[in-house]
Amino acid sequence: MSGSPEPSLAESPVAAVSSKRALSLIFATIFLDLLGVGILVPVIPFLVRQFDSDALTVGLLALSFSAAQFVCAPALGVYSDRHGRRPVLLISLLGTAFGYFLFGMAGSLLVLFIARLIDGATGGNMSTAQAYIADITPPQDRAKNFGLVGAAFGLGFIIGPAMGGLLANISLSAPAYAAGTLTLLTVSFSYFYLPETIGAETRRASRIRFADVNPLTQCFAAMRRPALLPLLAAIFFLNFAFSGLQTNFAVYTSDKLGMGPEANAMVFAYIGVIAVLMQTVVIRRLSARFPDRALAAAGLGLMALGFLATAFAYDSLTLYLASTLTPMGSGLTTPTLTSMLSGEVSSREQGWILGASQSFASLARIAGPVWAGLVYDHISQGAPYWTGSIWLVVTLLVLAIFGRRKLAAA
Repeated sequence: MSGSPEPSLAESPVAAVSSKRALSLIFATIFLDLLGVGILVPVIPFLVRQFDSDALTVGLLALSFSAAQFVCAPALGVYSDRHGRRPVLLISLLGTAFGYFLFGMAGSLLVLFIARLIDGATGGNMSTAQAYIADITPPQDRAKNFGLVGAAFGLGFIIGPAMGGLLANISLSAPAYAAGTLTLLTVSFSYFYLPETIGAETRRASRIRFADVNPLTQCFAAMRRPALLPLLAAIFFLNFAFSGLQTNFAVYTSDKLGMGPEANAMVFAYIGVIAVLMQTVVIRRLSARFPDRALAAAGLGLMALGFLATAFAYDSLTLYLASTLTPMGSGLTTPTLTSMLSGEVSSREQGWILGASQSFASLARIAGPVWAGLVYDHISQGAPYWTGSIWLVVTLLVLAIFGRRKLAAA
């Protein structure tokens, strides 16, 4: 950890705006962005199946986004440490909007892949938003405020998939155009209302070198810090399992239960409701009573059970039961892991470490969908989910080892 002094919250440019207002504004920005993501979720597999029917192809489309994000996310994180969070958010959102419009216009599988590559290359939205929150939040409050990202995610997945399912009745391309339009509105909102959070005195002083933006160099640099390695491993395994579910879910429910875009939209909306309750009510209360490590472990256990229940779902009732457990677990695990990681570095390294964690998550989201597609096509329809449960148990073991080391070092 850097030995440089931590600036107080009062030194931030948002002090004059107030941290509460800044949190409200970044929440609105994240929500609008994720609403656009949610609109596309229930229709992506059906768009892909116009050109190719394999589950693996849907996974490869997700891989293309994550591969581009892996290459570019560290550069965006370091750039935000030196030049500010706001310009990176605006660039990311503009790239996302362009990717959505191209996705809607795609007349071939190749153009679908190009659209996702463009979106991934500029996709520093989440890691930069997390760094933004870390800038204006004391360490003890970060878990509950990182929960705002999950709450925005949940709200986006309540409203977004429902909108996407309805718009799919017009055409399969209509949700993509709607998502692009919404993202452009988010750019306008962020440009006029979102303040910068880091002033000249807290920005990265050194010049940006190639090694600073090389994703492999970033990953190895983060792994060389003993306190960071187990947390980054946990983030990798968690995203490996979860990305397989995200990209394969609509294929699974369509093939096994005969669910179309509208029925899938209802499930995603239900997941969103649970996620919002977890992130706005439950995590904010539990984080004041329990350590982050305990909450993350409990969340991983719930997610593992949710994945197993998904693997053996045989009707809509059992599917909804599984879709209750999974977002409950994710709501406990994701913000607490991010809080633990953020707490291990100085204020001048928030963009760097959250960009590096995004690279680890992107690597997982490259491998996870491919794994899910392969085992779905060649083992069984439930294989992505029961194997996902195994990966989550591995994540829980990694976190337990980290906890023992922290206690031994105390």
